[in-house]
Amino acid sequence: MATRTEIASLGEFGLIDHLTRNNEIRHASTLVAVGDDAAVLDHLGKQIVVTTDLLIEGVHFDLMYSPLTHLGYKSIIVNLSDVYAMNATPAQVTVSLGISNRFSVEALEELYEGIYAACEKYNVDLVGGDTTTSPKGLIISVTAIGEVNADNFVKRDGAKKGDLICVSGDLGASYLGLLLMEREKKIFLESPGVQPDLENQDYILRRLLKPEARKDMIAFFEEQQIVPTSMMDISDGLSSELLHICKQSNVGCLIYEDKIPVADQTREFAFKLGLDPTACALSGGEDYELLFTLKQEDYENITLNEQISVIGYITEPEAGAHIITRSDKKHPITAQGWNAFK
Repeated sequence: MATRTEIASLGEFGLIDHLTRNNEIRHASTLVAVGDDAAVLDHLGKQIVVTTDLLIEGVHFDLMYSPLTHLGYKSIIVNLSDVYAMNATPAQVTVSLGISNRFSVEALEELYEGIYAACEKYNVDLVGGDTTTSPKGLIISVTAIGEVNADNFVKRDGAKKGDLICVSGDLGASYLGLLLMEREKKIFLESPGVQPDLENQDYILRRLLKPEARKDMIAFFEEQQIVPTSMMDISDGLSSELLHICKQSNVGCLIYEDKIPVADQTREFAFKLGLDPTACALSGGEDYELLFTLKQEDYENITLNEQISVIGYITEPEAGAHIITRSDKKHPITAQGWNAFK
């Protein structure tokens, strides 16, 4: 049987030392990392971007079907995605944990294995954090710090009439992965002997449990010398994010249902569950793709990138936000996405 080390046996500082003993530093800008009162970062001529996210057991993740390694990985990714959404490059993260006594040191090592895997893949330094006891469940708070060349950062409020509306990758997969996992959890709770049937849905499950952030898009923009006019990441669903951009840029938008990118596996599984794949893409969330607007003259530069879909264009504010369906009908876009307080 696997050994179990009680967290109390190490104490707080002992635990931090234990979990960070193999921490690697990748950036010259990281002067002091974990182990002091604060991290010290030196950024010469760069603008700094800071973002933070809180993940709470029972609200943002379910440990019945979220492996701890994947969860550690995902907790870093969701923050890096916000840095990329500013057209910036992440360099450092801090990780804070609220842990109940049902977690062993070994369980936390699994979580950190995922954290370190994400740090390595995305070339970021873990520079600090905090651990504390939690009366029940697991709480993960990550802060990411990124850098961007002066005045290259992209906000949500720069979209102008005539701009192209683009998304990276494909949408709706994570939401369907969640529905599949919730269905299997329900069956398991009713009859614990039944083996879960994940129907070989590896793509949608990976998108839910171990998403990636669009580092490649930021590299592509730099290479093509493109600066999007507005951008954000799709964590709450396409419709909700699009309405944020329209509101903050004071514009309207028109998108086309048949231009919204949905993977074949996502589409097939949606049909199997009797759902509309477009509704999943509009309202699903947690895809961590980038939604951005571009000047029309940048169109030529993006045609070669198969990861970018142009789904519509920005209109004047009076026109509102609409979608043209496959049957050529025009509907207002409503935010059906994730609301943390519902």
